[in-house]
Amino acid sequence: MLVGHFAAGMAAKRLKPETPLGSLVLAAMLADMLWLVFMAAGIERIEVGPGRGIEAIASAHIPWSHSLLMVAMWGAALAFQIRRSWIIFAAALSHWVLDWIAHPPRDLALAPGLHRFFGLGLWTSIPATLVVEGGMWVAAIVIYLRMTKPRTRAGIWGFWAVVVLLTLLWLGNLRSGPTAPNLAAESISFVVFGLSIGWAYWMDRVRQTV
Repeated sequence: MLVGHFAAGMAAKRLKPETPLGSLVLAAMLADMLWLVFMAAGIERIEVGPGRGIEAIASAHIPWSHSLLMVAMWGAALAFQIRRSWIIFAAALSHWVLDWIAHPPRDLALAPGLHRFFGLGLWTSIPATLVVEGGMWVAAIVIYLRMTKPRTRAGIWGFWAVVVLLTLLWLGNLRSGPTAPNLAAESISFVVFGLSIGWAYWMDRVRQTV
């Protein structure tokens, strides 16, 4: 998932409005940020096979970033560092839950070293992914817009510019699917995630809760 994880962070803002949006988005995206680091270090890997779109992922070895135990541990560590907040931990843990819905049952483990894998396989259907993940994204945008208002014009165009960009990146990823991992692509993804988290922190400056 891409916009689905951002949606979880944005929706969590409704439960704890005083928590910075950037911290919530960081928590929701933490597993993928770590995955990019571990991929670059050769600790984790994905294998891309024949197929169309997202179905081209043949297998993924991602226990250190995406197993349930490690997602919980990384989330707890982040929550301890940021406000010691339960909502930060919950946002981080939501990553495994959403990936369990999206991934095929060959990727997600409960802990490193365990060889039983889980996943409902939403990704195996592009139409279903559009409906479910896209619906989550639209719902999160509506929730966030209803609970905030812009302080300046930047709170309007700055919000919509990144929402449109993330939506286009998500749709492009669904259509083209993954490519063979390489350092350049991983670096670009890391920068995009980092800038998106920075944007989320900025939103608290240019939009206010109502």
